[in-house]
Amino acid sequence: MLVDSHCHLDFPHLSDQLGAVLARAREAGVGTLVTICTRVRNFDAVLAIAQDHDNIFCSVGTHPHNADEERDIPLEEIVSLSAHPKVVAIGEAGLDYHYDNAPREDQEKGFRTHIAAARETGLPLVIHTRDADGDTARILEEEMARGPFTAVLHCFTAGAELARRGVELGLYVSFSGVLTFKKSDALREIAANIPMDRLLVETDAPYLSPEPKRGRKNEPANVVHTAARLAGVKGVSDQEIARVTTANFHRLFSTVPSPAGDAAE
Repeated sequence: MLVDSHCHLDFPHLSDQLGAVLARAREAGVGTLVTICTRVRNFDAVLAIAQDHDNIFCSVGTHPHNADEERDIPLEEIVSLSAHPKVVAIGEAGLDYHYDNAPREDQEKGFRTHIAAARETGLPLVIHTRDADGDTARILEEEMARGPFTAVLHCFTAGAELARRGVELGLYVSFSGVLTFKKSDALREIAANIPMDRLLVETDAPYLSPEPKRGRKNEPANVVHTAARLAGVKGVSDQEIARVTTANFHRLFSTVPSPAGDAAE
C-alpha cells in the first residue's frame, strides 16, 4: 500500500465527491492519507474529514499565502489544537516568494512560529517553499541550532542545494506529480540523489496531477503515478518504492498507526 502524505480533501472537487475520491484511492492501493490545513481558522473543517475516516489524518497550520491573515495566531493555539489524536503534523508553513501573496516578514514570522510548534509538540513540520531556497535554508539552520525538530520539504521543486542542506538537517523530501512532468529532468536528478530513507510521495491534490493525468483535477489515487516514476528514477521496483516511502512516512509521522498491510510486502 502507498501513502498520500499531502492532500487537501477539504478543497472543492475533492470535498464535493469525497466518497468516490476515497473509493478510487482504495482501489489504487493508497491506504493512508494526510489532509493538510492551510488556515488555522478552517481547521475544524479539516479535522472533521479526518475524524470521519479511520485512514485519514490531518495537520494544523497556516500556509504562507495566508500568513498575513493569521499573523496574530499564537504558538499556544497551534499547540493546543495539535493535541487532538487525529492531528499528526504542523503546517503547512514556510515561504512562497513566487506569488508573494503575503508580506515576506509575515511569512517568516509564521514559519518560525510553526517551527516552534513542531519543536514543542514533537510533530513533524510540513514545509512549503517556492522560489525561496536561500531564506528557507537559513531559517531552518538557525532554528535547528535552537533545538531539534522534524520536518518534510513537501512538493519539492527547489534546487539541489536546498535538498542537500535539508537532508543534512535530518529533513525528509516529498515529491509530487511534478516529478513526472516532461520538463522535470533537473528535479528527477535531485530525486536520484536523495537517500532512500528520506523519500516521501504525495499528490498535493487537487493540484499538480501527474502524467498521464495532467489537465485533470488531482486526487489521492494518482500518487501511484508519482511513486512509479520515483521508482524508475531510483532504479527499484514499484513495490520497493511503496515499501520504502510508507516506512519513511511512519518514521516521520510517528503518531500515525501502521495498519496491517499498509506497507507493501
